[in-house]
Amino acid sequence: MRQSVQGEKADELFYDELIRLAPGKEQADIIASIRDDERGHNRMFREMLHELTGQPAGEGGEETPKKPASYAEGLKTALFGELGAVERYRRLWFGLPTGIYKDTVFGVMLDELKHADKYNYLIGQIGMTKTGGKR
Repeated sequence: MRQSVQGEKADELFYDELIRLAPGKEQADIIASIRDDERGHNRMFREMLHELTGQPAGEGGEETPKKPASYAEGLKTALFGELGAVERYRRLWFGLPTGIYKDTVFGVMLDELKHADKYNYLIGQIGMTKTGGKR
């Protein structure tokens, strides 16, 4: 779970960089909504970790966001990052007892799948732009 806290923070910082590269307001707003969800996930995981261990999650190391080489590469990295998070959270989910923590992790998994769908949409927009709206 501690890895989840750090992973969500790193994602948030990466998405800040991706927002700067977005070609328009719609794209930036979509990525900002994902980033804001990641902030919420970070808070939830920190609270769960504290409640389960009795120790604060701590800030961890200073995060240095990875800078995407391009908007398109950043979207690809983000998409596969979200899908990887689903796999990590699924393993975490299987290890939790029935109750609020398991339900919370399941909700985060659903958010990550929603984020992957949004990134697929943004990637599709790049293809539409290159072909003049034709597939």
